[in-house]
Amino acid sequence: MADDPQAGLESRAPVGRIALRRRSIYLLPNLVTTASLFAGFYAIVQAMNARFDQAAVAIFVAMVLDGLDGRIARMTRTQSEFGADYDSLSDMVSFGAAPALVMYVWALKDLGNIGWVPAFVYCAAGAVRLARFNTNIQVVDKRFFQGLPSPAAAALVAGFIWVADDFGIHRVDWIRYIAFVTTLFAGITMVVTIPFYSFKDFNPRKRVPFWAVPVVIGAIAIIGYKPAMFLFLLFVAYSLSGYVFWIYRKTRKRR
Repeated sequence: MADDPQAGLESRAPVGRIALRRRSIYLLPNLVTTASLFAGFYAIVQAMNARFDQAAVAIFVAMVLDGLDGRIARMTRTQSEFGADYDSLSDMVSFGAAPALVMYVWALKDLGNIGWVPAFVYCAAGAVRLARFNTNIQVVDKRFFQGLPSPAAAALVAGFIWVADDFGIHRVDWIRYIAFVTTLFAGITMVVTIPFYSFKDFNPRKRVPFWAVPVVIGAIAIIGYKPAMFLFLLFVAYSLSGYVFWIYRKTRKRR
């Protein structure tokens, strides 16, 4: 039996399968991550073609897909270190480089060399934000983000472009200065240490009062009527919520 070559093949087969399994990746969550990456790349391409409304919508699509891949991985128990790293690289493109480039082409380039400043600050802040999140993921309170999440910052920038294009004010001269401030604010807010509520402890299976139903219906109706304005105002409120909560806590400690 010891000299049987078939026995040797059988004994080596499981080791080969284990090694192959370790080198393989899970298809479903990484496919969603790839779709999010494509949406960010599509936004850059559409900005180069001066289709800024489509570029802004593509960033929002990337944000939705980014929220799905992690949940799909947890639901199907297909989390992996490769998936986490791939998701971070995808986020850097979709929520770091893409919003900065789209905003620069849309308005900031008209300011000359100074227009590079907020675009680069935003892009660099997105990279720092993702690196800090990956290194602190095991030590921070999961109920709060440290700084504004990069998808929310991207939605703030893209929402501003979408609203301006929707209302036809994108050709006004003063809009570029508001774009300057908005991009710089979004970039800086990503790297501050102010906590932002993460909504990770929100349980959709929990019972809610009956009045929540008409509120949800009304929100859906508003989104359908003016999606650009509603989404922009929603993320403006969220980007300011961290500062409001921080000021409240400071005032409460002094009292």
